[in-house]
Order: sequence, then structure tokens, then C-alpha cells
Amino acid sequence: MISPIFLFSQVVRVGIAGMTHDHVGQALHAAQKNADVVIVGFAEKNKNLAMRLLKEYKLPESLWYPDLETLISKTKPEAVCAFNSIYEHLEVVQTCAPKGIHVMVEKPLAVNMDHLNQMKALVKKHPIALLTNFETTWYPSHAKMWDMLKVDKSLGDLRKVVIMDGHNGPVEIGCSKEFLAWLTDPKMNGGGALIDFGCYGANIMTWLMEGQKPISVTAVSQHLKPHIYPKVDDETTIILNYPTCQAIIQGSWNWPFDRKDTELYASKGILVANKTKQMKYVSEGRFGKESLIDLTPLAPERANVFAYLAAVVQGKINPQKDLSSLAINEIVVEILSAATESAKTHKTIFLK
Repeated sequence: MISPIFLFSQVVRVGIAGMTHDHVGQALHAAQKNADVVIVGFAEKNKNLAMRLLKEYKLPESLWYPDLETLISKTKPEAVCAFNSIYEHLEVVQTCAPKGIHVMVEKPLAVNMDHLNQMKALVKKHPIALLTNFETTWYPSHAKMWDMLKVDKSLGDLRKVVIMDGHNGPVEIGCSKEFLAWLTDPKMNGGGALIDFGCYGANIMTWLMEGQKPISVTAVSQHLKPHIYPKVDDETTIILNYPTCQAIIQGSWNWPFDRKDTELYASKGILVANKTKQMKYVSEGRFGKESLIDLTPLAPERANVFAYLAAVVQGKINPQKDLSSLAINEIVVEILSAATESAKTHKTIFLK
């Protein structure tokens, strides 16, 4: 049981909006541990789904609320995390921002530019932290990649980044029916693999470029499995063109296995970053010299989504241009919107 005393402790109180995103397991685990935050409730209109998940994680049914407004009025959260469809992210911000409640959503931030612009207007009027959660944000390899490129400057000039994200497909890996209902709906998710996995690369590249927009976006998407995904793409490649470098983003529901790999090519070396505890480094030279770099664990407040959220709410971290920040993720949405248009029109889209 969640003791009422937690509501008056220094631990940040977090409410959960929606339970249809399978990543809600993060919040359910957090509710069991009461470590970085205390989960004060889950707002989910599908009561059967909520009861099933709460029972599975051995959590009290009293944590369920039928809607976000009720959860907020009863529990007074300091922040809300959205685990619903991308389309519903806007509604969460509309509910929370006027009340001064910080928001973190699952990637990507918004389903389209219209939703993004409404979110930005709300945050401007009601200053809150609006954050986006990506699994890759918590990889020590990406922090080390940043240090070598930006701090030590040991890699020289950035020339090309190739980012590969995806898995066998959401149906193939056994995603829940509630998740699939909106993940494969072009309105509720904004697209298929292009949105689901193209967003990782757009996020990482925008961060590496310190918020600089690409000059242009070119994308190709395919329906390789129309019998499984008739409404959305399942294979996509996005090319981002910058004045001094380029990025190739491969988002796929057709990989033979799960992967989230970033390959960085610079004038003095190559890095291959993923979720493992070591990172491959190839130094400069005609044939290169390959080695493995042992990675240092991230600081606790940057090692997982809820520790980070708590640090932001408590004023210990200013997101600024972090991977989770609004500044980075509004450009991610712009890139994805341009990629969607490019794939549809078979034209390169130049950003303003």
C-alpha cells in the first residue's frame, strides 16, 4: 500500500495520465519502489485495463482514477507523466499547465505542428517544465559521446551520424492490444515506424547540433508488411542535411532484433553508441585502430526518467537543451512533420 505520509514528504508527487502505452511499466515499477518519486495515482478511462495492470504489479486499486482532473483534485501532484497516445499529449498539457503542474510525455512530444504550437503557447502563458522521455537519454554512451565531441573535442569535426532504431514490429514483439490500437492509427500516433522510431534519431541529432535545425529533410517510407500494418508505414529512412554534416536516421519495424544504435563519424574518429556498458571507438588513420571504451555510470539524477523529473521539479536541474527539453523536442516534431510530408510527396522539404 502507498502510505499517506509520502504525500507530505520531500519526494516529488507524480500522477500518471493514461495507461495504454506499454512503457507505463516504468511508472508501475516506480509506484512499487517509492524511490525518486511517489506515484500518487493513475488516470485511465479504461478501468479494466487499469485494474489488470495494478493487480499485475501488486498495487492497490485505490491508485486508479477515471480521469486526470479527478486525479489532480484528489492527489495534488507536482508533475504528471503521460502514458497515452501521442495525440492525447496536448490534452494533458492543456489540463496541467494552467495548474502549474509540470509534464513529461513519452516520445515524441506532439503528433503534429498544430499540437506543438498549442503546447508552446500554454507553456509560455503558464511556465512549466514540458519534457519528453526517450529511452536513449539514459544511456551512458550518449553522455560519453557528447563529452568526446563537445568537451574534450578529441573527435574533431562532426561529419555524419547514422542512427538505427527499431525492432521486429509492435505486433511481432507482443505489444498489448490497447497499445496497438493507437500505435498503428495514423491519427493517434502521427504515423508508424517513421514517428515511433524516427523520433529517436531526430532527438539525438538535434541535441548533438545544439538545437540547430537542418537545412532540409528527405524521407522515404514503405509498407513492407501491409497485411499487418495497413494504415501506417513500417520502414523509413530520413536524411537531415546541415551546413557542415548530415544525419541518416533509420526507423524500422523490420529489424531482426531490437536495436538503438548511434554511429558518429567525425574527422578524427568513429564512435558506436548503444545501451551496453562499453562503446566502440575507431581512431583516425587510413585503416583505423579499434578499441572499446568502458563507460562511467551516469549521475543518479540523470540515470533514469523519474530521478531526472524529480531533479527538474525540485530545481536541481535546468533542462535547457537537454535531450528531454522542450527546446530540442519542438525541433524533433518539426523534423518528423517535414519527414512525413517528404515521404508523402516524394520531395525534399526545406525548413524555414
